[in-house]
Amino acid sequence: MIDFDKLDKIIHEKGRLSIMTLLSSRGTWNFQDIKEELKMSDGNLITHLRSLQKAGYLNKEKELKGRKVTNYFLTAKGKKSFNRYLNLLEEIVKQGGS
Repeated sequence: MIDFDKLDKIIHEKGRLSIMTLLSSRGTWNFQDIKEELKMSDGNLITHLRSLQKAGYLNKEKELKGRKVTNYFLTAKGKKSFNRYLNLLEEIVKQGGS
């Protein structure tokens, strides 16, 4: 039996799951690209990014390229937590198919 309490509640929320998926697929994304890809408002995206950063799942770097750009990327803890989350989802799918 799957222990659904093991699902990471920080990652499991739709917006944060989307962000984690993007960051795991390409490594680094800047704020504007995440916003456009996920079609989120500034406030909504910032709230989710802060939650993930507070949990230690992502970090950010600011750079100047004619304008200020903030890039986000998964930390080692974020990668490990996301992989654990995906593995648990795989277990759920496998048990549901039996």
